[in-house]
Amino acid sequence: MHITAAEAHVMEALWRRAPLSADELVAEVGGAQNWGEATVKTLINRLLKKKAIKSERAEGRHGYRPLVDRSAYVQAESQGLLDRLFDGQLAPLISHFAQHRPLKADEVERLKKLIDGLEERR
Repeated sequence: MHITAAEAHVMEALWRRAPLSADELVAEVGGAQNWGEATVKTLINRLLKKKAIKSERAEGRHGYRPLVDRSAYVQAESQGLLDRLFDGQLAPLISHFAQHRPLKADEVERLKKLIDGLEERR
């Protein structure tokens, strides 16, 4: 399932605090993105059709809840990026970012710990 960048804003709001009503989504997502009610409702409908979210009625209120887990979405999106731009190879991705954006000291330290942990598992 492909979730567009615009749809991801709705998903992020739902991952933070679902269920949310359409009005709450319009206020949260529309306000942050400067989108009108019709735009947000269109995104909601697209996500419903994709079965990324579901509509439910609870306590006399209509709300939306994600059906896609955020970690699964992040995994699929990051793998897609890696496959499309770096032939599935992780080292060129990290090298690219390191060459085009200076790594902070804490980022370097976290990468070293990650590599050490991976080597220990072998």
